[in-house]
This record gives sequence, C-alpha cells and structure tokens, in this order.
Amino acid sequence: MTTVGLAGFGSAGRGLHAPLLQQAGMTIAAVSTADPQRAEQVRMDVPGAAVVPDLDALLGVVGLDLIVLATPSGRHAGQARQCLDAGIAVVVDKPLATDAIKALGVVDAARAAGVALTVFQNRRFDAEHVAARETVRSGLLGEVFRHEFRWERWRPTPKDRWRENASAADGGGILLDLLTHMVDAAVDLFGPVDTVYAEVAARTTVAEDDAFLACRHASGVVSHLGATSVSAAPGPRVRILGRRGAFLLNQFEDDGADIYPDLAHADAGQCGWIYAGEQRTPVTRPSAGQVDFYRQVTRALATQDPQAAMPVDPYDAVHTLAVIDTARTSAAHGTVEQVRTPGQR
Repeated sequence: MTTVGLAGFGSAGRGLHAPLLQQAGMTIAAVSTADPQRAEQVRMDVPGAAVVPDLDALLGVVGLDLIVLATPSGRHAGQARQCLDAGIAVVVDKPLATDAIKALGVVDAARAAGVALTVFQNRRFDAEHVAARETVRSGLLGEVFRHEFRWERWRPTPKDRWRENASAADGGGILLDLLTHMVDAAVDLFGPVDTVYAEVAARTTVAEDDAFLACRHASGVVSHLGATSVSAAPGPRVRILGRRGAFLLNQFEDDGADIYPDLAHADAGQCGWIYAGEQRTPVTRPSAGQVDFYRQVTRALATQDPQAAMPVDPYDAVHTLAVIDTARTSAAHGTVEQVRTPGQR
C-alpha cells in the first residue's frame, strides 16, 4: 500500500486529491495545514492521518512513499524541489511552476536526483476527454482540422480565493488555472503546439479571468481554447471538426446554465455525439475517471523505473507552460508567436 503525505487541504487538497487518493487505495498518513478549521476537516475526512503545520514537518514524517502538493501554484516549483531534495517521489498539482523556465528547473532537478516526479493533469483522465481522444483516433471524423475547447463560467462577482486574488507571477489567473488543463488536453489530442495567437483580459480579478488562445499544432490541427469567468451564456464544451464528421460535447459538469438542452446526454452511458450533417450518433461513455491517475501512480511506484511509468511526463508540463508564456507575449503585442519550449527534446 502506498503511503502519502498531502500538502494542503483547501479546495484542491480536500476536494480533489484526498478523495481520489482514498479511492485509489492509498493511505494518507499525514496532511499539512496551518489552518485550524482545515485541520479539523482533516480529522473528519481522513481519520488517523497526522496533522502537521507545514511542508517541512510533512517531509519529516517517517515512511512516506509519496508527497502530493495541493498548495497555491506560486509555491509549486520551490516545494517540489524540497521534496526532491528529501528523496521522496512527488505529485505536483498543475501548474508545475508559474513559467516554463522554472518548470524545466524542477524536471532537471528530479532527473539529477533520480526521484520520480509527475504532474496532476487530472483532466486527461475524465471520461469525456478519453471519449474525445478515442473518437479522434478511431478515424470516424476523418482528417481533423479544428479543435474547440471552452471552459466558460458566469462569475461576475469573483470568488474570494488566492486564485482570484493572486497576481500571475504568484500563480493566480485563468491562464495558469484552466488553460493549463486545456492546453494539456489539446496537446494530448493533437501533439505539440507550434504557434499561438492570444487575447487575454482581467475583467473582475487581479490576474486574467478571460482568455482565448488559437494554437496551431505541429500536426497542422488548430485548437481554439477559450476560458472565461464572465460568460452568461456558456458555449458547448468541446467541438472537434473533421472532414467526415464532428464530435460535440455540450457540458460535462454542472458549472453553468445549459443553453443547448437538445444536446444533453440521452443517458448516463453516453458521452457526447458524432455529427454528420443532420445525422448524429451518441458516443458510449468510456470506463475512465480521474482516480485512474493515482492508480497509475501506485503502479509506477512499484516498478524498477517509477519515472518512466508515471501517468504524466513532467516535461509535458514544461511545454504547456511554454504555450502559456507565449500566449502572454502574443496578447501583449497582438501577434502570432512561435512557441519555444526550454530544454526541447
């Protein structure tokens, strides 16, 4: 059984990582939080787990196989290096760092230390993303030329959290939050991004809360990625256009009004539609979920080469952040920019 130390018990630590770790059969031995209310939540949600005040104390807990960093994004790079220096395998919630150079530094440090590192790109494991990937690879759409992915919310009054209150340099904003998922998904589907055009704005928060990226992949596919907190009429989540058909997924979370009820899932076993003009065919929901990420981590840690078996290559996170960095440059100058990923392999 894999024994885990969980750093942070906020919306990510409590809401995502702890339940998934438990579902995957891992043992959460200790949780770090300095907040008394969250410490009490740990005692309720994870009976038997020790509560320690910070990462230094967590790294001192004997017998940990893995550290999971569910802390604010601006701390990820430095804290990951602490875990690597301690010789403990680490899962870092996305983003790995606030920019690609810092992320590459963490990846290089892991390689030098011989300690396993992976990044929590949990959305790769959603049944909806798996359905999109399987549909693309099936050839049913023919040659794909455009991929649209929207993550649109209606929050004219922003939440009072670090994500909304922190600057981009400190890890705040929608580019480092939602767009890191979206770029990762696009690259998983269609390969590395070659050029980016971006439009970015901060309408209600300190860092950006409204962003659009047009990413041209080296494969020739163009991904249109749009995330905003100020859309009163959210558009369909995914639309993938091919020469023979289209894959369309309306919503896969209860995170906004569904203004296209005709596109709703017919039943729980369905996961989007394949369209060919007026004809549409439901896509069967794959047997997949975010817990698969931690199941793969468990299996990786039991192998002779844990790094090679990890579910997400951490260098993927470097490329994702290089796309985000390039998007900032594009938005500042109104230009199409070439993506240059540091340490490119």
